[in-house]
Amino acid sequence: MNQAKGGFWDDGAAYESYVGRWSRMIGREFLTWLDVPKERRWIDVGCGTGGLSQTILDYASPREVRGVDFSEGFVAFASNQVSDKRAQFEVGDARELPFEAEEFDAAVSGLVLNFVPEPEKAVAEMRRVVRSGGTVSVYVFDYAGKMEMMRYFWTAAAELDSAAAELDEGNRFPICQSDPLERLFQGTGLKDVKTRPIDVPTIFRNFDDYWAPFLRGTGPAPGYAMSLTEGKRSELRERIRENLPTDEDGSIHLIARVWGVRGVP
Repeated sequence: MNQAKGGFWDDGAAYESYVGRWSRMIGREFLTWLDVPKERRWIDVGCGTGGLSQTILDYASPREVRGVDFSEGFVAFASNQVSDKRAQFEVGDARELPFEAEEFDAAVSGLVLNFVPEPEKAVAEMRRVVRSGGTVSVYVFDYAGKMEMMRYFWTAAAELDSAAAELDEGNRFPICQSDPLERLFQGTGLKDVKTRPIDVPTIFRNFDDYWAPFLRGTGPAPGYAMSLTEGKRSELRERIRENLPTDEDGSIHLIARVWGVRGVP
């Protein structure tokens, strides 16, 4: 799959440097909102590098966490990074989870749903594997709004190349907003559906700290950056540098917002 167009993810280390480090901060706020009791069984759908699973282990006192991801590379990375014996990771499709009905108390998915073809099937599967009265919840980046790291990138890219607008996640993923997420959850039969934004600060030491993850090629924006010639990439870099709010010490203070949605089977 073409990275720039499809958003292919497989390199765990590249993902961590790009958005994984911010996702872990979001995960703590997300779990506080869910307030799932201790000693429950969790499934992390689209577990990626294991960041959310590790956060569940650290803050939610689970009995068990099962992580599922379509990427063999991510599953291998998560298995190596998360040593807790309560966690187990395996390759699987979010649209056809390899578990029995009502096997878990909570199903969560972080920063994945918009990349899943037929996301309604993924949510329906999460609902299927969670017991009645449990918790099903998802969070996704607010690509069109306050996921500022990406917004500055794509705004500059579209100014220089009109074709970049077609790759911008803010345009490609209209599901990543409060109302569409709420409708999606309600459409699968989930009850007591609620949404909320979660903001965390994304502070970069300097411009290089901001820019370096875009050079690793994993994800739509980095994939686009690395598809450019060196000259075009330099032009894009300087356009972004001009637009970013930079403090006197060179640091860059942005916001990463996700939309969270939860429901009850």
